[in-house]
Amino acid sequence: MTLLPQQAPERRSAVGRDHDRLFPADPATRSIARDLYERVAHAPIISPHGHVPVEWLVEDRAFSDPASLLITHDHYVTRLLHASGVGLDELGVGGASADPREVWRRFAERWALFAGTASGYWILESLHTVLDVDVPLSGDTADEIYDQISARITTPALRPRALFETFGIEVLATTDDPLDDLSGHAALAAEGTLGRVLPTFRPDRYLDPDADGFADNVQRLVAAESRPHTFAGYLDALARRREYFIAHGAVSADHGVEVPDTLDLAADEAEALFAGVVSGVADARERHAFRAHMLLQMARMSVDDGLVMTVHAGVVRNHSSRTLRRFGPDTGHDIPRRTDFVGGLRPLLERFGLERDLHLVLFAVDETVYSREIAPLAGFYPSVYIGAPWWFLDAPDAMARFRSAVTETAGFSRGSGFIDDTRAFLSIPARHDTARRSDAAFLARLVVEGRVDEATAAAVIDDIVGPQPKRVFKL
Repeated sequence: MTLLPQQAPERRSAVGRDHDRLFPADPATRSIARDLYERVAHAPIISPHGHVPVEWLVEDRAFSDPASLLITHDHYVTRLLHASGVGLDELGVGGASADPREVWRRFAERWALFAGTASGYWILESLHTVLDVDVPLSGDTADEIYDQISARITTPALRPRALFETFGIEVLATTDDPLDDLSGHAALAAEGTLGRVLPTFRPDRYLDPDADGFADNVQRLVAAESRPHTFAGYLDALARRREYFIAHGAVSADHGVEVPDTLDLAADEAEALFAGVVSGVADARERHAFRAHMLLQMARMSVDDGLVMTVHAGVVRNHSSRTLRRFGPDTGHDIPRRTDFVGGLRPLLERFGLERDLHLVLFAVDETVYSREIAPLAGFYPSVYIGAPWWFLDAPDAMARFRSAVTETAGFSRGSGFIDDTRAFLSIPARHDTARRSDAAFLARLVVEGRVDEATAAAVIDDIVGPQPKRVFKL
């Protein structure tokens, strides 16, 4: 195969790591996988959905310590440590006071817990390829490695902007509150020294009557746009904030919902529901109906203004009420549940599913829903795209199962491209590299089995790392 020219700064091979990691064991299949991977190994990273704070890039401050960099803010890591008996307060979660070195020691002593896990793989990749750590991690080496990382992160090469360039990031999207002034994005755009750093419109707290402070959030929203406190004024305020985000470079609006239900209501019904939810008198059924109607309204707005609509569904947020009260949200106790896209999204798709300008990207953590519902939906509706394996499924074996689940129904073209969906900045290249290796392995097997030829496999892998996410996210 003819290799692509290098398109981004070359990322170093992991110190002491097997170059053929994640490839099939069979020599013939491995050889094809290796060739396919080499085509895209150094291609630029397109990250159209993630959670890296824009302030990191604006301020470009050195990371404070190894624990906050790799452990405290990564709930993939803290949740498994918590399950083994380590208190979240001992890890500094939720603002708890904890000595970073002690946090690191607790993690290093329990490093064996992460054997075979995706988070363990990403941390190992970050240690080797970004931080130049070549000492095996353990309780005995904890202090040595802590000191080595502490010294490295004070250097200019380990500041956020330098890493952005080293990682070969072309596009990075943040996730932002609708009332954010986006001054950080404006500052980066004015400087023009980095790749594209885009805001993402995330309106959940303004759409969900069960969200903390919902009524106050709605009041702030309509006041910010000087709109009347009516359902029409509320919709207009949301539309205006979307326009503001688009003016600052946004290409998508993201929606995190437990249940992806949609509902098409008449204007008077919607107005009555709005009055009930903002006054706090609506019951559970009415609050559910309002959420469902607003998800449909978000699709209508995406048809109107062109923002890609991503839906991350099927997670019970803050499953442990006690943990939520003590440590707050996003502290590792969000749990997947069964999801119904076919029934839930039908009202939305009846109205907008055939609109070719609507791009609706569906993400799930219910693994069986990919083959049962999402791939068939994407295989018919021109508006529907299959979101990449997300959260509990963004690991090598799960990625392979995902490809098997969706490809026979919808092919490769109906996917979103890989989405890292992370706030763990150092893991971004490792996650994209994992996806590229996994796809190379999957395509190599299809070649060996005579299901696609080598030229087709090469064209597919070239497409899914760059052109595909750019098309789906209108980049």
